[in-house]
Amino acid sequence: MELKKGLPTRDAYGEAIVELGLANPNIYVVDCDIGKSCKTVEFIKQLPDQHINVGIAEQNGCGVAAGLATCGKIPFVTTYAVFGSMRMLEQIRQEVCYPNLNVKIACSHGGFTPANDGASHQGIEDLGLLRTIPNMTVIAPADFASTKKLVKAAAEYYGPVYLRFTRDAVPFIYEADETFEIGKAKMLYDGKDITLISNGDVLSLCVRAREELEKLGYSVRLLDMHTIKPIDREAIESAIADTRGIVTVEDHTILNGLGSAVSDIVAEVGGCRVRRIGIQDQFGESAPYERLLAKNGITLEGIVKAVKELVG
Repeated sequence: MELKKGLPTRDAYGEAIVELGLANPNIYVVDCDIGKSCKTVEFIKQLPDQHINVGIAEQNGCGVAAGLATCGKIPFVTTYAVFGSMRMLEQIRQEVCYPNLNVKIACSHGGFTPANDGASHQGIEDLGLLRTIPNMTVIAPADFASTKKLVKAAAEYYGPVYLRFTRDAVPFIYEADETFEIGKAKMLYDGKDITLISNGDVLSLCVRAREELEKLGYSVRLLDMHTIKPIDREAIESAIADTRGIVTVEDHTILNGLGSAVSDIVAEVGGCRVRRIGIQDQFGESAPYERLLAKNGITLEGIVKAVKELVG
């Protein structure tokens, strides 16, 4: 697969939310004063009556969204991943998930993609935190096309949904007409030796790694696990049965993220070994994106090495 230079997935959110709002007057955006960064400016221009800016008050924004949801609206609280998952966490649990309200948390700046902004702006724990809360659905799209489709799917999916976007550009992987289903992994390639499971901005890295591994004689299955919760258990069980090992790759701490979610199922089913590639138990720092990934072993070479160790 030839990867083309892409766009930030936050741009795809900006396009999708305008299309949704024009088609459905119940779609609302609750901004936390960073509409320019989160790409909701066009929504504000075209649909001012469906937009609320609460200022730099994320916790209040979550409460406002919960109130809107009780009135039949479909609010998208829009902020950075580090704030939407941590500053708002109590409100998400108590005011959104506990009553199972139809609120969407749409967050840019996920993982290491706000690289030079430093640790304070790098949401590297978000997916793990949100997946532990009952009733919450957690989604990390990998590119522009998949983000547009999954944002629209989230709008049609009843209940709390957390969506993670990138600050920086990521390569195009999918065509615009590709279909996506919440809770169902996408198999980009099939294979019998090893299964790579990834999502978000580092899925493109796995596409490149798969090509290198195929040149070395390995048959590689590649899954885009865009939905971490509910995770596609059937796809993981098939990987256990059909291949000799699983390598997970994520731009997220390896604690309670994608690798942990996959390992939970492997531990229950048995019959497979797993290697988790992701951010180690440490904070990020201000540095170029690729350097931050490399410091945590999230590289093409790291993926190839993990596969060799598992398969032999």
